[in-house]
Amino acid sequence: MMTKVEFLQNWYRQVWIEADPDAVDRYFDPRTGADGLMPDGQVTPEDFKALVPALLTLVRNLDITIDRSMEVGDWLWAQISVHALAAGGTQPICAAGQVMMRIEGDKITEAYNCFDFLTFFAQAGLLPQDALLLLLSGERMG
Repeated sequence: MMTKVEFLQNWYRQVWIEADPDAVDRYFDPRTGADGLMPDGQVTPEDFKALVPALLTLVRNLDITIDRSMEVGDWLWAQISVHALAAGGTQPICAAGQVMMRIEGDKITEAYNCFDFLTFFAQAGLLPQDALLLLLSGERMG
């Protein structure tokens, strides 16, 4: 039987690295949504099928590592690092995130995410490099 960390590694490999939209249904309970990825609510399994390809158009040579993890009962917490190159150049992207999920049997039944999208989009060339400092100074973007 695979550990919850192995389960998560397989999720990242199949859904994100291999870009297999059908794999989403193999991992998520259909009634489950992932909180914390979008400001307006949960990301459903169907939303993942649109979100993953959209984000993958921004990067190449994607690698996702699990830096730290903890398993307690049905729950898994993991700190992750995303490494890639910007799709349009050689700019490296390195952003961090965390996920806490409940896994029952072979399905994700709850998921709570926190990901550094500000760093991700800045390094992908879609925001000014010092976007956080500009925002802290009161500068508006757009």
